[in-house]
Amino acid sequence: MMIQRRLFQLIWGLALYGFAMALMLRANLGLDPWDVLHQGLAPKMGLSFGMTVNLIGAIVLLLWWPLRQRPGIGTVANILVIGTVVDLSLMFLPTPDGYAMRATWLVAGIILNGIAGGAYIGAGMGPGPRDGLMTGLCRRTGWPVKWVRTGIEIGVLAIGWMLGGTVGVGTILYAATIGWIVHHALPYFRIGDGGQPARA
Repeated sequence: MMIQRRLFQLIWGLALYGFAMALMLRANLGLDPWDVLHQGLAPKMGLSFGMTVNLIGAIVLLLWWPLRQRPGIGTVANILVIGTVVDLSLMFLPTPDGYAMRATWLVAGIILNGIAGGAYIGAGMGPGPRDGLMTGLCRRTGWPVKWVRTGIEIGVLAIGWMLGGTVGVGTILYAATIGWIVHHALPYFRIGDGGQPARA
C-alpha cells in the first residue's frame, strides 16, 4: 500500500511540475535556468519543448555512469513524464493577454512548480537526472552542494541564453523563491524515508 501511495504521488507530482512549466512558458517572462536551455535547444534540435526536456534528461542520466549514481523509478519517470505533460499542456493553454495576466500565470507556475517539487521529492523514489548529476559531482569531487549547484545552473543558463532561451524577471523570481516553496511544501508530502533530492 505504501509503494502504491508513493508511486501515485510521484506521478501526479511530476505531471503538476510539467503543467507548471507550461504556465511559465506561456507567461513568457523568463524561465528557470534548465528551461532556458531547453527552450534555446528545442528549435536547434527540431523538437518540441517537452521532447527536448525529456531528451536532455536522458542525456544527463548518461553522465551518471562515471559518477556511479544509481537511478530509481522516480528518475526514469522524471524523464518520461515531465516533458510529455508540458507538450500536452501547451496544446490547450492559451497565451495570456496583457502583462497582469502573464505575471499571474508566472507566479502560479512558480508556486505550483514548488508544490510539485515537494510532492515528488517527498515520494522518495529516486532523484531526477539533473539533481542526480549535482549530487554525484558533489560526492566525487568533495565540493559543497552550493558551489556545484550554482555552477551547473549558471552554466546551463548562459548556454540557453546564448541559444535564444527566455531570461527575464521570471528567472530571477524563480531563483529567489523556489527553494523556499519546496522547503515549506515538502513536510506535507514526505512519505516514509522520502525526501531525497529529485528535481527535474
